[in-house]
Amino acid sequence: MRDLDSGNCFTLKEVEISKANSRRRLLKVAAISALAFGCSSDQKNIYKDNKNTYWNNLAIPSQKDRTVIITGGNGYPMNEISGLGYHDALALAYAGANVIIASRNLKQGDEAVLRIKKVVPNAKIRFETLDLADLRSIRNFCHKMTNTDQKLDALINNAGVMGRTERETSVDGFERVFATNTLGHFVLTTELLPLLKRGHNPKVIWVSSLRAANAKLNFDDLQLERNYDYAAAYDQSKLANLLLAKEFNRRSRNYDWGVSSISAHPGVARTNLIPHGPGLDSREGRRFRAMPFLFQPAAFGALSTLHAATARDALADEYYGPDGILELRGMPTRVEIPNNAQNSHNARKLWEVLETMRQVADT
Repeated sequence: MRDLDSGNCFTLKEVEISKANSRRRLLKVAAISALAFGCSSDQKNIYKDNKNTYWNNLAIPSQKDRTVIITGGNGYPMNEISGLGYHDALALAYAGANVIIASRNLKQGDEAVLRIKKVVPNAKIRFETLDLADLRSIRNFCHKMTNTDQKLDALINNAGVMGRTERETSVDGFERVFATNTLGHFVLTTELLPLLKRGHNPKVIWVSSLRAANAKLNFDDLQLERNYDYAAAYDQSKLANLLLAKEFNRRSRNYDWGVSSISAHPGVARTNLIPHGPGLDSREGRRFRAMPFLFQPAAFGALSTLHAATARDALADEYYGPDGILELRGMPTRVEIPNNAQNSHNARKLWEVLETMRQVADT
């Protein structure tokens, strides 16, 4: 089994561990695999020559004529670390989709497009500038999309940041993590709703995290002004995204939008979230350095999102994640939505609060 871009190899045994196996066995197999099965390959031939890649096992149906926006899809592999969205974009481009990578870093975005076109020469893919922590940037992006694209078939709300040790604010004055992960995606999704309603079997995919299950949403201090903690900031933003997925579905049914809202999480994946967030000297950073075998490659973590976005059996109002023990790693499957994300009252209240926050860009 191959990581399509980096050329790393992984065994099927690693990702097909059953839930009946113990945590110890999972860690042992993962550690052995990480140490023993590294290899290189000609990435240009992976799609054509290797019929046993996990992309084929995932059975992504043709995405021809489907337009997909992926936020934060410019994290191409560097030093064995990459972003989830990059692998979403790579797989969807190969499946024939018209892919739009939307991120704030123009240089990295252009490079991501070039790299994907090297693997998929006929890829229909482009980069557009979008800063989710800037409400005006979101409005400008959406205005451009509505003027250049006739429809949108899938929106993958993938981009995410983890807070640094000191609290930071966005250009609009909101706590940086909440502004990027939650408020930004909320405004983006609702502004693009007219395009989504014109799409074919349109979907919105909200990327959450295992950490959402232990999070709390404090409506009296959503911006964590009184008691900031970088981990709590990230966790509550991912819980908020699950609640938004639920509320979006309720409104889609009630108002006949015809757009499915689905959530997904990657398990534990090796991305830049921690190095670019609290750093390698934080408590998360120390685990990141000391236990690398816990973190599956980002290409594996992306599978749950890809399943939610493309599989014919992926259902609205459901949650998808890895099928391995504790949902840390494995192949995508439907997983249980945490109890704290099933509170309809909180979901509606959060939507209303975000509607008020978005008005900052209008003043």
